[in-house]
Formats: sequence, structure tokens, C-alpha cells
Amino acid sequence: MPGSQRFRAGILSLLLLVLFLGIWEGLNIAPEDTAPLSEYELLMGGASQEARVPPPSAVIERAIEELSNPFYDAGPNDKGIGIQLGYSIYRVLTGFFLAALVALPLGFLVGMSPLMHKALDPFIQVLRPISPLAWMPLALFIIKDSEASAIFVIFICSIWPMLINTAFGVANVRQDWVNVARTHELGPLKTAFQVILPAAAPTILTGMRISIGIAWLVIVAAEMLVGGTGIGYYVWNEWNNLDLISVIFSILMIGVVGMLLDMLLGSLSRLVEYEE
Repeated sequence: MPGSQRFRAGILSLLLLVLFLGIWEGLNIAPEDTAPLSEYELLMGGASQEARVPPPSAVIERAIEELSNPFYDAGPNDKGIGIQLGYSIYRVLTGFFLAALVALPLGFLVGMSPLMHKALDPFIQVLRPISPLAWMPLALFIIKDSEASAIFVIFICSIWPMLINTAFGVANVRQDWVNVARTHELGPLKTAFQVILPAAAPTILTGMRISIGIAWLVIVAAEMLVGGTGIGYYVWNEWNNLDLISVIFSILMIGVVGMLLDMLLGSLSRLVEYEE
């Protein structure tokens, strides 16, 4: 994208953001209510019968408060947003890299061997559509550890996009290049690393990019189930405390971290394509 077009796109994005925040803030300006509180409202601490989503000004104020000291630890149920995100990122990256250790070699095997593709394809097609969270009860029963169970769920959801994209990328490497490698009497391992891997790298990285996005989605739901620590638990705990401001703030943080993870792998993918 040319520099001028990128600049115009950034200005337009900023204007749309300001417009959205302005409308959101305006919708939260309630008319003055002079009616006496009902008995129900008094029991609820004076809350209005008409529930309102907190305005962006309140969310920004909470964000400044939380981000000014993100790593405080005041007990099991009171940790800073940085600690909560750190636990979630650790679980996601651990499960993701474990999945890569399995998916990439297996994807090469499936992509290079039509026999293995036909043999393993039924298992892949049966296991791939299963919701990752459906594995959580079984993982908790077998592993008996919530931390390891959450990592296992990330492993399960990450493995399929990487495996399928790797197999597809390897299978679609130009046969001429493979034939040249055979002409030079390269062994299977050298052919895989020197010919097939560079050619299939963009497709493999696309699968990894899809996997990290799915993993970040799943960890939030998994942590809501297992509790303890993590951004998913933080969201659920703040909802139980009826603190919608913190809920919205944490949702925004989930989006920002997810965007950064995607940008990281996207940059790596563009680097590989550029080198080719």
C-alpha cells in the first residue's frame, strides 16, 4: 500500500473511531430522573431500572487506572490485567508450539505421501470438527490439572489448521522442483528442508496464523470454565461482580492482544514471501 493511501486510511479509521465513541457517549447521557427510587432499586443499591452500558469515558478512565499498575497482586481474586494476560498468553503459546511440533512433521508426511494422506484423512475429518471445549471435561478427568487441561485444549484447537495447511502446501509444491532434487540425488530429508519447506512456507505460516487466532479465542472460554487466573477468568469474575466497565475494558484488551499476535505472524509471513 502506498504511503499516501496508508495515511488516508489511518485518518479515516481515526475519524470512524471518534464518531463511534461520540455516538456511544451520547447514548449514555440520560435525562435527569427525579422520580423516587423504588423498593427494588433501594435493594440494588440505588441502581436505575434501565440498565445502561458504561460510556467510553468511564472505560478509558478504568483503562488508565488498570494500565498504570498492570502487575499488582493482591490475592487469588485480585490480580492486575498484565498478570491475567500473561497467564493467558503463556497457555496459548505453550499449546500452540506443542501443536506445531506435532502438526508440521505430520503435515509433511501427509503432504508427501498419498498413502498416508488416505490413511489419516478419516481421522482428521472426524476429529477436526469437534469443539475444543468439548475436550475440556475429558482433559480435566485424565490430567487432573486445570492449567495443563487449558494448554491441552489450545493444543487441540491449534493443531488442525497447521496440519491441513502444511499438508496442502507440501502437496502442491511444483513437481519440477522435486524432480530436480532427485536428479541431484538429494535424500528425503534434504529435499524436505531445502526444496519443499521454502516453497510451502507461506502456506504453512498461513495455517499457523489461523491457529494462533483460534487459540486466543478458545483460551478465553477455557479460562471461564476452569477459573483461577487468565483473561477469561478475569472477564467472568468482573461480570460476577457486576462491574461492566472492567468487562468492556478486558474485552478491548483481548482484542488488542489478539491483533498483536496476528500482526506478529503476519509480519513473519510477509517476510518469507519477500525473501522468496
